[in-house]
Amino acid sequence: MPIITLTTDFGEKDHFVGAVKGAIYSEMEDAKIVDISHSISPFHLHEAAYIIQNAYKSFPQGTIHVIGVDSELNPENKHIAVYMDGHYFVCADNGIISMLTSEIRPEKIVEINIHDRIISNFPVLDVFVKVAGHIARGGTLEVIGKTISEIKELTGIRPVVSNKESQIIGNVIYIDNYGNVISNITKKLFEEVGRGREFIINARTAKFNQIHTHYSDAINFDLPPEKREEDGKKLALWNSSQFLELAIYKSNPTSVGGASSLFGLEFRDTITVNFNV
Repeated sequence: MPIITLTTDFGEKDHFVGAVKGAIYSEMEDAKIVDISHSISPFHLHEAAYIIQNAYKSFPQGTIHVIGVDSELNPENKHIAVYMDGHYFVCADNGIISMLTSEIRPEKIVEINIHDRIISNFPVLDVFVKVAGHIARGGTLEVIGKTISEIKELTGIRPVVSNKESQIIGNVIYIDNYGNVISNITKKLFEEVGRGREFIINARTAKFNQIHTHYSDAINFDLPPEKREEDGKKLALWNSSQFLELAIYKSNPTSVGGASSLFGLEFRDTITVNFNV
Protein backbone atom coordinates (compact mmCIF):
# COMPACT_ATOMS: atom_id res chain seq x y z
CA MET A 1 0.00 0.00 0.00
CA PRO A 2 1.61 3.31 -1.04
CA ILE A 3 1.96 6.18 1.41
CA ILE A 4 -0.62 9.00 1.26
CA THR A 5 0.66 12.41 2.41
CA LEU A 6 -1.49 15.33 3.47
CA THR A 7 -0.61 19.02 3.09
CA THR A 8 -3.34 21.51 3.97
CA ASP A 9 -4.12 24.90 5.44
CA PHE A 10 -6.67 23.33 7.81
CA GLY A 11 -4.70 23.95 11.02
CA GLU A 12 -5.04 21.75 14.10
CA LYS A 13 -8.06 23.28 15.85
CA ASP A 14 -10.90 22.10 13.63
CA HIS A 15 -12.13 18.64 12.70
CA PHE A 16 -11.02 18.76 9.07
CA VAL A 17 -7.73 16.86 9.30
CA GLY A 18 -9.24 14.13 11.44
CA ALA A 19 -12.20 13.80 9.10
CA VAL A 20 -9.94 13.42 6.05
CA LYS A 21 -7.87 10.74 7.78
CA GLY A 22 -11.04 8.94 8.84
CA ALA A 23 -12.30 8.98 5.26
CA ILE A 24 -9.02 7.52 4.02
CA TYR A 25 -9.15 4.72 6.59
CA SER A 26 -12.77 4.05 5.61
CA GLU A 27 -11.55 3.56 2.05
CA MET A 28 -8.46 1.55 3.03
CA GLU A 29 -8.02 0.29 6.57
CA ASP A 30 -4.35 -0.50 5.95
CA ALA A 31 -3.54 2.96 4.57
CA LYS A 32 -0.29 4.66 5.55
CA ILE A 33 -0.86 8.37 6.11
CA VAL A 34 1.85 10.98 6.69
CA ASP A 35 1.18 14.61 7.59
CA ILE A 36 3.56 16.97 5.80
CA SER A 37 1.96 20.14 7.16
CA HIS A 38 -1.44 21.46 8.17
CA SER A 39 -0.09 24.89 9.07
CA ILE A 40 0.06 26.43 5.60
CA SER A 41 -1.10 30.03 5.82
CA PRO A 42 -4.73 30.12 4.57
CA PHE A 43 -4.90 29.99 0.75
CA HIS A 44 -1.14 30.66 0.52
CA LEU A 45 -0.28 28.84 -2.72
CA HIS A 46 3.40 29.82 -2.85
CA GLU A 47 3.95 28.59 0.68
CA ALA A 48 2.25 25.28 -0.08
CA ALA A 49 4.24 24.89 -3.30
CA TYR A 50 7.54 25.48 -1.51
CA ILE A 51 6.76 22.92 1.19
CA ILE A 52 5.56 20.27 -1.25
CA GLN A 53 8.49 20.86 -3.58
CA ASN A 54 10.97 20.24 -0.80
CA ALA A 55 9.18 17.38 0.95
CA TYR A 56 7.94 15.01 -1.73
CA LYS A 57 11.35 13.79 -2.91
CA SER A 58 12.04 12.25 0.52
CA PHE A 59 9.16 9.80 0.04
CA PRO A 60 9.36 6.55 -1.92
CA GLN A 61 8.20 6.52 -5.50
CA GLY A 62 4.51 5.79 -5.90
CA THR A 63 3.59 8.02 -2.93
CA ILE A 64 0.31 9.91 -3.32
CA HIS A 65 0.38 13.55 -2.21
CA VAL A 66 -2.99 15.11 -1.38
CA ILE A 67 -2.82 18.92 -1.27
CA GLY A 68 -5.76 20.67 0.36
CA VAL A 69 -5.10 24.37 -0.20
CA ASP A 70 -7.59 26.54 -2.11
CA SER A 71 -9.26 23.37 -3.29
CA GLU A 72 -12.89 24.42 -3.72
CA LEU A 73 -14.14 23.45 -7.18
CA ASN A 74 -15.24 26.31 -9.42
CA PRO A 75 -15.03 27.15 -13.15
CA GLU A 76 -11.51 28.58 -12.69
CA ASN A 77 -10.27 26.05 -10.13
CA LYS A 78 -10.53 22.56 -11.56
CA HIS A 79 -9.31 19.44 -9.77
CA ILE A 80 -6.38 17.51 -11.18
CA ALA A 81 -4.31 14.40 -10.58
CA VAL A 82 -0.71 14.44 -11.77
CA TYR A 83 1.92 11.74 -12.18
CA MET A 84 5.38 13.25 -12.10
CA ASP A 85 8.86 12.17 -11.02
CA GLY A 86 7.46 8.85 -9.83
CA HIS A 87 4.89 10.48 -7.52
CA TYR A 88 1.18 11.26 -7.68
CA PHE A 89 -0.28 14.65 -6.76
CA VAL A 90 -3.98 15.28 -6.16
CA CYS A 91 -4.96 18.93 -5.82
CA ALA A 92 -6.71 21.89 -7.40
CA ASP A 93 -5.34 23.32 -10.64
CA ASN A 94 -4.54 26.62 -8.92
CA GLY A 95 -0.86 26.88 -9.79
CA ILE A 96 0.72 24.89 -6.96
CA ILE A 97 1.97 22.15 -9.26
CA SER A 98 3.58 24.63 -11.66
CA MET A 99 6.36 25.33 -9.17
CA LEU A 100 7.31 21.66 -9.22
CA THR A 101 7.24 21.50 -13.01
CA SER A 102 9.82 24.23 -13.67
CA GLU A 103 12.49 21.55 -14.18
CA ILE A 104 10.51 18.29 -14.15
CA ARG A 105 7.75 17.73 -16.68
CA PRO A 106 4.66 15.73 -15.68
CA GLU A 107 4.27 12.37 -17.38
CA LYS A 108 0.49 12.46 -17.09
CA ILE A 109 -2.14 15.03 -16.03
CA VAL A 110 -5.88 14.43 -15.81
CA GLU A 111 -8.73 16.73 -14.93
CA ILE A 112 -10.75 14.83 -12.33
CA ASN A 113 -14.31 14.21 -13.52
CA ILE A 114 -15.93 12.05 -10.82
CA HIS A 115 -17.74 14.95 -9.15
CA ASP A 116 -21.11 13.97 -10.57
CA ARG A 117 -20.84 10.69 -8.64
CA ILE A 118 -20.04 12.36 -5.31
CA ILE A 119 -22.15 14.82 -3.29
CA SER A 120 -19.61 17.13 -1.73
CA ASN A 121 -18.86 20.58 -0.35
CA PHE A 122 -15.56 19.38 1.11
CA PRO A 123 -13.51 18.25 -1.89
CA VAL A 124 -10.42 17.12 0.03
CA LEU A 125 -12.56 14.81 2.17
CA ASP A 126 -14.73 13.48 -0.62
CA VAL A 127 -13.20 13.83 -4.08
CA PHE A 128 -9.48 13.82 -3.26
CA VAL A 129 -9.79 10.86 -0.89
CA LYS A 130 -11.67 8.85 -3.53
CA VAL A 131 -8.98 9.64 -6.11
CA ALA A 132 -6.16 8.79 -3.69
CA GLY A 133 -7.84 5.50 -2.85
CA HIS A 134 -8.28 4.65 -6.52
CA ILE A 135 -4.60 5.28 -7.22
CA ALA A 136 -3.49 3.42 -4.09
CA ARG A 137 -5.39 0.34 -5.23
CA GLY A 138 -3.54 0.40 -8.55
CA GLY A 139 -6.10 2.29 -10.61
CA THR A 140 -5.11 4.39 -13.60
CA LEU A 141 -5.59 8.13 -13.83
CA GLU A 142 -7.64 7.86 -17.02
CA VAL A 143 -10.46 6.20 -15.07
CA ILE A 144 -11.00 9.22 -12.82
CA GLY A 145 -10.26 12.02 -15.27
CA LYS A 146 -9.68 13.21 -18.80
CA THR A 147 -6.12 13.76 -19.99
CA ILE A 148 -5.02 17.40 -20.30
CA SER A 149 -1.71 18.92 -21.33
CA GLU A 150 -1.66 22.29 -19.59
CA ILE A 151 -1.87 23.38 -15.96
CA LYS A 152 -2.31 26.82 -14.44
CA GLU A 153 0.94 28.73 -13.93
CA LEU A 154 1.75 30.23 -10.55
CA THR A 155 3.25 33.57 -11.53
CA GLY A 156 5.73 35.74 -9.71
CA ILE A 157 7.86 32.96 -8.24
CA ARG A 158 10.85 32.98 -10.57
CA PRO A 159 13.86 35.27 -10.19
CA VAL A 160 14.89 37.69 -12.91
CA VAL A 161 18.42 38.00 -14.31
CA SER A 162 19.52 41.34 -15.77
CA ASN A 163 20.51 41.52 -19.43
CA LYS A 164 24.21 41.81 -18.67
CA GLU A 165 24.01 39.11 -15.96
CA SER A 166 25.25 41.55 -13.36
CA GLN A 167 22.24 41.11 -11.10
CA ILE A 168 19.70 38.54 -9.94
CA ILE A 169 16.44 39.95 -8.62
CA GLY A 170 14.63 37.44 -6.42
CA ASN A 171 11.78 37.45 -3.95
CA VAL A 172 10.91 36.05 -0.56
CA ILE A 173 8.83 32.93 -1.13
CA TYR A 174 8.71 31.46 2.38
CA ILE A 175 9.34 32.34 6.02
CA ASP A 176 9.98 29.31 8.21
CA ASN A 177 9.20 28.58 11.85
CA TYR A 178 12.44 30.23 12.97
CA GLY A 179 11.76 33.43 11.06
CA ASN A 180 14.37 32.55 8.44
CA VAL A 181 13.71 34.09 5.03
CA ILE A 182 13.87 31.81 1.98
CA SER A 183 14.23 33.34 -1.47
CA ASN A 184 13.54 31.87 -4.89
CA ILE A 185 17.22 32.20 -5.87
CA THR A 186 18.74 28.74 -6.25
CA LYS A 187 22.39 27.81 -5.91
CA LYS A 188 22.35 26.53 -9.49
CA LEU A 189 21.15 29.87 -10.87
CA PHE A 190 23.56 31.81 -8.65
CA GLU A 191 26.55 29.81 -9.88
CA GLU A 192 25.47 29.96 -13.54
CA VAL A 193 25.10 33.74 -13.45
CA GLY A 194 27.85 34.58 -10.97
CA ARG A 195 30.62 32.46 -12.50
CA GLY A 196 32.76 32.86 -9.38
CA ARG A 197 32.53 36.66 -9.22
CA GLU A 198 32.38 38.61 -5.97
CA PHE A 199 28.90 39.73 -4.98
CA ILE A 200 26.74 41.68 -2.58
CA ILE A 201 23.33 40.44 -1.46
CA ASN A 202 20.90 43.25 -0.59
CA ALA A 203 17.73 42.68 1.42
CA ARG A 204 16.40 46.04 2.60
CA THR A 205 19.05 47.24 5.08
CA ALA A 206 20.82 43.86 5.39
CA LYS A 207 23.85 43.12 3.21
CA PHE A 208 25.87 39.94 2.75
CA ASN A 209 29.02 39.14 0.77
CA GLN A 210 29.39 35.52 1.77
CA ILE A 211 27.09 32.48 1.56
CA HIS A 212 27.54 29.61 4.00
CA THR A 213 26.59 25.95 3.78
CA HIS A 214 25.64 25.47 7.45
CA TYR A 215 24.26 27.87 10.04
CA SER A 216 27.24 27.23 12.32
CA ASP A 217 29.70 28.14 9.56
CA ALA A 218 29.12 31.79 10.49
CA ILE A 219 30.54 31.23 13.98
CA ASN A 220 34.28 31.17 14.74
CA PHE A 221 34.57 28.16 17.03
CA ASP A 222 38.31 28.74 17.40
CA LEU A 223 37.45 31.54 19.80
CA PRO A 224 36.41 30.81 23.41
CA PRO A 225 32.62 30.87 23.91
CA GLU A 226 32.64 34.23 25.69
CA LYS A 227 34.35 35.91 22.71
CA ARG A 228 32.29 34.44 19.90
CA GLU A 229 29.82 36.57 17.99
CA GLU A 230 26.74 34.37 18.16
CA ASP A 231 23.67 36.21 19.45
CA GLY A 232 22.02 38.02 16.57
CA LYS A 233 24.64 36.89 14.07
CA LYS A 234 23.17 37.37 10.60
CA LEU A 235 24.10 35.07 7.76
CA ALA A 236 23.22 33.96 4.26
CA LEU A 237 23.37 30.28 3.37
CA TRP A 238 22.27 27.66 0.89
CA ASN A 239 19.58 25.76 2.77
CA SER A 240 18.95 22.03 2.52
CA SER A 241 16.85 22.63 -0.62
CA GLN A 242 19.62 24.74 -2.20
CA PHE A 243 17.68 28.01 -2.01
CA LEU A 244 19.31 31.22 -0.81
CA GLU A 245 18.23 31.75 2.79
CA LEU A 246 18.81 34.73 5.08
CA ALA A 247 18.93 33.84 8.74
CA ILE A 248 19.83 34.83 12.27
CA TYR A 249 21.95 32.28 14.11
CA LYS A 250 19.79 30.47 16.69
CA SER A 251 16.92 32.88 16.14
CA ASN A 252 13.66 32.80 18.06
CA PRO A 253 10.82 34.87 16.58
CA THR A 254 9.00 34.98 19.92
CA SER A 255 11.92 36.48 21.85
CA VAL A 256 15.02 37.87 20.11
CA GLY A 257 13.33 37.90 16.70
CA GLY A 258 14.12 36.23 13.39
CA ALA A 259 15.49 37.35 10.05
CA SER A 260 12.02 38.27 8.80
CA SER A 261 11.29 40.72 11.61
CA LEU A 262 14.84 42.01 12.09
CA PHE A 263 15.44 42.61 8.39
CA GLY A 264 11.87 43.80 7.76
CA LEU A 265 11.20 41.18 5.09
CA GLU A 266 7.86 39.65 4.19
CA PHE A 267 6.48 37.43 1.45
CA ARG A 268 7.28 38.72 -2.07
CA ASP A 269 9.79 41.33 -0.82
CA THR A 270 12.81 41.76 -3.07
CA ILE A 271 16.24 40.24 -2.50
CA THR A 272 18.94 41.17 -5.01
CA VAL A 273 22.38 39.79 -5.76
CA ASN A 274 24.75 42.21 -7.47
CA PHE A 275 27.88 40.76 -9.09
CA ASN A 276 31.08 42.67 -9.74
CA VAL A 277 31.41 43.37 -13.45
